[in-house]
Amino acid sequence: MERRAGRIHNRFLYASTMMSPITTFLETDHADCDALFDQAEACVSRNAWEEAATALRSFEVALRRHFAMEEEILFPAFEAATGSTAGPTAVMRSEHAQLRNILDAAGDAVQSRDADAFFGAAETLQIMMGQHNMKEEGILYPMADRALVAQADELVAAMQERAPSGIGVVA
Repeated sequence: MERRAGRIHNRFLYASTMMSPITTFLETDHADCDALFDQAEACVSRNAWEEAATALRSFEVALRRHFAMEEEILFPAFEAATGSTAGPTAVMRSEHAQLRNILDAAGDAVQSRDADAFFGAAETLQIMMGQHNMKEEGILYPMADRALVAQADELVAAMQERAPSGIGVVA
């Protein structure tokens, strides 16, 4: 292992990510979404409500785009490859719906400038997103990388088209 730019770099880990393009792409998008939500929380903490509304909207755009990449591109391909629509993708779709509802509650709280309601929704959102992301990153994405190995690069390219760089970024 070597240290590069403050992070430990493992040549073997790098090689494994080259064989896991779906996992790598979507894990990175999870991190990008998390960073946008952190911005919204920081704005609410400062009672900077206009900035909070903008930051939360950026997060919402990014999160809904992420869900769309999964629900419209990845999940149908995975279901076709495995022949199952009742497995992990059904659970993820259900959790996406729950997360959308919590996101709406956070948006309502920002709109009404209610920090307590926002942080209540934010805590629930973070707990659910953390559990959801662990299931996707630890189970579903690796399964998708294995089941869709022949079309993984094509699927990632389709998701990248759905997610042009800079969407949801707050200046």
